[in-house]
Amino acid sequence: MEKKVGRMPKFYSIFSIFLTLTAISYSQELQKDSSSKMEDTSSVVIKEQSKNIYPGKPLIMSLILPGAGQYYNKSPFWKTASFLGLEISGLLAWNHFQNEADKWKDKYKDFADQNWTLDNWVMNVTSPNDSYNYEDRYWRQFQALSKFSGTHDMHLIITGALANELNVNDGYLMVSSDSLDQHSDWILNPDYRQDIVVVRDRHFYENIGKYDQFVGGWNDARDSWYWEEKDVGDSTEIVIKTPMKKDYINWRYESNNMLSAAKYAVTLLMFNHVISGIESVWTHLNKNNNQDSQSASVQSKFNLVYDPTMKFGVSGIKFAVYF
Repeated sequence: MEKKVGRMPKFYSIFSIFLTLTAISYSQELQKDSSSKMEDTSSVVIKEQSKNIYPGKPLIMSLILPGAGQYYNKSPFWKTASFLGLEISGLLAWNHFQNEADKWKDKYKDFADQNWTLDNWVMNVTSPNDSYNYEDRYWRQFQALSKFSGTHDMHLIITGALANELNVNDGYLMVSSDSLDQHSDWILNPDYRQDIVVVRDRHFYENIGKYDQFVGGWNDARDSWYWEEKDVGDSTEIVIKTPMKKDYINWRYESNNMLSAAKYAVTLLMFNHVISGIESVWTHLNKNNNQDSQSASVQSKFNLVYDPTMKFGVSGIKFAVYF
């Protein structure tokens, strides 16, 4: 069977692109604002400054790769290592859980393809094994087991001789499994049986594990089915299973758990990008504020002006302010 490789959810890629574009726009606005402020104050004070690092750059770097903005800001190494380590751990966790989910999915789908058939379903609904009962209850006593229609349905594709018999122009016809209530002979007639297949899509694999009306399709349904009570809050619900269906449900449950864990890993990755970006901007602004406060400190100098022509050699006072 061809192996399916899990892919990162689309919303994670969209999220990353959105953050990057937002950061670029934000950094451009900051740069324009900074330029306008420098132009406004240039007529008052002209001073030589060190290289100005605007906050948009570390923000973009952190949104693309957490920890990169911290490295650019020359923050303590533990900050860079922490954000980068979380990113690597999140990616490894997502890949692991996604692969595990795919393994369980392949397992339960292969199992269903081998052990759930349309023939079984039609035979058990129309002619159940009346000699078998579970805790004094028989198959025909359960309404969900006695007809094909119910809360959900499957898609059937009709082709070949049966499609010709039904005057189908396109050569095939898709119908609901509910139609088997009136046309179970389509399956029971050996001349038509090969012309009908069930569509094994996502709904199919969900239906055969969740709903009682499809229990009859399992290979062990004829003489191994059983029922159990399930507490649903204010009432008790009867659930009908077979040993095969029980295994199938457990494997689907494991697959869904692994998918949930993979989604949590993606959520961790998104938060890591955001927090790394916010921290890089905050550190940059804090560092620039400290540099500005130091460079803006005022120093003064007081001196006497020496003049030998004066009686006391002093002609005045010299006061200077450096900023």
